[in-house]
Amino acid sequence: MKIFKFPKLNHFKKGLYLLFVCSLFSGFSYAQNITSGIDSTSVKVGAQITYKIEVETDTINLVVFPEGQTFAPLEMIHSYPVDTTKLDNTYNLIKKYGLTQFDSGHYTIPVQKIVVGDKTFQTDSLQVEIRDIVVDSTKQGLYDIKPLIEVDKINNNWWRLPLYILLGLLIIGALLYWFIWRKKPLTEEEEIALLPPYERAKLALKKLDDSQFLVQEEIKEYYSELTLVLRKYLDEKVYDRALESTTDELVSRLQLLREGNQIDFSKETIKNIESILKRADLVKFAKSAPDIALAEMDKQTISSEIDHVKEVLPEPDEEEKLLNQQYKEEQARKKKRKKILISVVAAFGIIALIFTGFSMKYGFNYTKDTLLGHNTKQLLEGQWVTSAYGFPPITITTPEVLKRLETPVPEELKDKIQSTKFGFGTMLDDFSVSVSTLKTAPQNQSPQGQQGGQQPQQDKAIDLTEASERAIKQFELNKVTDITVKQEKFSTPNGAEGLKTFGNGHIPVEGSDNYVSGHYIMLHFTAQNVLQEIIITWKNDDVYAEQMAERIVNSVELNKAE
Repeated sequence: MKIFKFPKLNHFKKGLYLLFVCSLFSGFSYAQNITSGIDSTSVKVGAQITYKIEVETDTINLVVFPEGQTFAPLEMIHSYPVDTTKLDNTYNLIKKYGLTQFDSGHYTIPVQKIVVGDKTFQTDSLQVEIRDIVVDSTKQGLYDIKPLIEVDKINNNWWRLPLYILLGLLIIGALLYWFIWRKKPLTEEEEIALLPPYERAKLALKKLDDSQFLVQEEIKEYYSELTLVLRKYLDEKVYDRALESTTDELVSRLQLLREGNQIDFSKETIKNIESILKRADLVKFAKSAPDIALAEMDKQTISSEIDHVKEVLPEPDEEEKLLNQQYKEEQARKKKRKKILISVVAAFGIIALIFTGFSMKYGFNYTKDTLLGHNTKQLLEGQWVTSAYGFPPITITTPEVLKRLETPVPEELKDKIQSTKFGFGTMLDDFSVSVSTLKTAPQNQSPQGQQGGQQPQQDKAIDLTEASERAIKQFELNKVTDITVKQEKFSTPNGAEGLKTFGNGHIPVEGSDNYVSGHYIMLHFTAQNVLQEIIITWKNDDVYAEQMAERIVNSVELNKAE
């Protein structure tokens, strides 16, 4: 058996040699084989480029491939599943992506990061060419460029609020009509109650004929109903206390009316009424049982005497008719006012119930802002626009298209500074966003332009912290007070790094001496002789504005100038 021995070296050299061998074996244990490439370096506009990453690693390692739009300026249109092959104790993983670009030119696929276990590896950047599609202009008709036209922004959700309001009004109106304003079919009792007293009394006597009181020998119930018909008629037409008066009191009242020549009752009428009422009293209280034939005869007598009373009743004069008409009209007005009051209370009650239900599900503020309308909420839920502004371009997504703003430059600096600015709203509004680009002329000079061996003057790098301080001073010039400043590094999704400045302050209210609390976010980026700035401001305690600011910041991407 051969035994491996170190060469005869001194102790120091032996230590170095042992360290080298250990590191070599350690390197072999954790070495990773990662390669990347594309199937073509030159394609036509819109054609697909297949980008492949191949990783060979231990089976125990977790591998994380790039996800999302990390290949900008190329666009990822498809992410293929990982193809895995096992070789002994290693995995061979192949991940493919479909990329494309719709503008011709030379592009660089940026470095991609792959995480293997607890280590991060980077691929090489790759150059690709996107070629124009050649068009034979001799066979293709050419036309002038159409002029720009203004178009209104389409909001796909504008119809929701009017529809909800209309549905709510229809539901409330239908409920109020059905339960309050609808002319309900009258019951039999209600139809009888609308009849005049004479017709009502005659109808009651007819129903008494159809009853089974006499057949079942229920004499007491029969006389009770018979006298009640008579008393009700007299109560309405002759004496308004006929129902609660005793027989003697009622007869005395009828005689008094006759003697006073108020109603021309005949003696026989009063006598017949008195006789039947007293007989009824005997039946009810003394348990008298008259013959059935006598009971039927008493009913006929009551019917005849009601006819006689109707004949001798005086006709109402014009004043009485007018008072009666006014009374009916007043009753109708009271009934209508009652319906209106009930309708208003019911409508508010239904609205309150609906509002409470939506508040429990979506929250009070959201429901209130949806029903009453809220400026920043409408912006947040509207159709957002993604566009590039300035040069080099800043790609950003905003709730409104940013309009070009005037950026006055002193006459003596026009040859040295180029400034563009786009914005929506101002600091005094509920929400504002602005994007500006400042480009300065190069300061470096060639050696031939120098005198006497002087070194060429180089461009001074733009300090983003100073740029942020200048923007804060501009806030102060606009009378913003109590400004707090926080700063941190910021990176866009496509890898551009810059400075984020954020905080709050007190913003003046336009047209008054008052102030309101507000927030701001500034993003500053720099390139060769270029300063790019994004400023977002909004009022305090506006959750919709905070969501818009976060969405705008996450959408920022910087594209290199072509």
